[in-house]
Amino acid sequence: MKAGKTLFHPPRALLILFLIVSTLGTMLLKLPQATITSVTWLDSWFTAISAITVTGLVVVDTGSTYTMFGEIVILFLIQVGGLGIMSFAIIIFILIGKKIGVSERLLISQSLNQKGLGGVIKLVRNLFIFSLLIEVIGAVILSVRWIPVYGVGNGIYAAIFHSISAYNNAGFSIWADSLSAYVSDPIVNIVITLLFILGGIGFTVLIDLKEKKHFRHLSLHTKLMVVGTVVINLIAFFIILTLEWNNPETLGPLNGVGKGWGAFFQAVSPRTAGFNSIEIGSMEEASLFFTMCLMFIGAGSASTGGGIKLTTFIAMLLSVNTFLKGKNEITVFHKTLAFMVVIKALAITVISTGVVFLGVFILEFTQESSFMVILYEVVSAFGTVGLSMGLTTHLNGIGKVTLIIIMMVGKLGPLTLAFIFASKRTPKIRYPNEEVLTG
Repeated sequence: MKAGKTLFHPPRALLILFLIVSTLGTMLLKLPQATITSVTWLDSWFTAISAITVTGLVVVDTGSTYTMFGEIVILFLIQVGGLGIMSFAIIIFILIGKKIGVSERLLISQSLNQKGLGGVIKLVRNLFIFSLLIEVIGAVILSVRWIPVYGVGNGIYAAIFHSISAYNNAGFSIWADSLSAYVSDPIVNIVITLLFILGGIGFTVLIDLKEKKHFRHLSLHTKLMVVGTVVINLIAFFIILTLEWNNPETLGPLNGVGKGWGAFFQAVSPRTAGFNSIEIGSMEEASLFFTMCLMFIGAGSASTGGGIKLTTFIAMLLSVNTFLKGKNEITVFHKTLAFMVVIKALAITVISTGVVFLGVFILEFTQESSFMVILYEVVSAFGTVGLSMGLTTHLNGIGKVTLIIIMMVGKLGPLTLAFIFASKRTPKIRYPNEEVLTG
């Protein structure tokens, strides 16, 4: 393979673009006009990576450390990271009239997790129109709620910031306690959760829902995402509500309605929004463990969220169900799941588990903290969630670099990074099958 083609290998090109944009973001955040107090290069890099990976983990408080210019830089990185670096590049190409070739289409297809090249430009256009429209609507409604509290200028700014951050599942907030002050507020709860659910369900799903009027006409991916999202959110809501009902540090002091809003918000946020309306570190250990499971599963493919993806998790469950029933094919909604889908789901899950394991291992002997806190932080970084039990602000240099790498893996996807170093060769020899004892 020629050197040029090797460099342009889509996964490798995406990584290079990602590193270039994150480096520019780091340099902008290091400018004197970007910060109120002095911030180190490593902390600026961490913030830039956290923003472009739409994670939301912070080593310094956003509202008290960065100026409006710095916060706008963070917002720009969030928007670029949430909608995709190549998506932004294609929009610029369209605006200046540049022809979009096969190379660019390959990159878009890779970045948006699409199967082929057909319709990717139309997908990008729809992606931008949908995303901007949803963010504007969210900002308008939040402005109505926050202008009376913070004034016209600050209220509109807070609404725009949180609308973009929520839709892109970033979890960045200009307030130190995130959205804890609005734990019982129906408007804030409904708007913010709708924003990150729409962002996390996936662009292709939203377009499919727009174009097709009946459930039976939807693609299998859309059906699995819609049903899976509803089911997992309901299960999470009842589990969090039950576990935290009497916890005096979380839902305990709230009335019945307040408990419901608090439980609902914290049930849907871990997949992978990163906002919190209750104190994470004060939650029951069972709730924390369950939240980690939600963070690891994550959002949908071609969405603004991270994790192994909900459809990957569903594919694994369907595989187990098929084995237990003694069937040879995985069927769902009168469709048969392709064998390679299962292999890909298995690969994603195994690699992701390995990344989390390695991250926990490194932090265990480099940081002074408990296993639960370290595990929570690592899973949050991998799932690009941003929920924290407070460890991130106390990390040393090794810990920060470790989480930076994990956030990058979580955003780009474990398979994308694996393909960078893998060589795809079709074997010329086939060998006979033989059984291996398992279980």
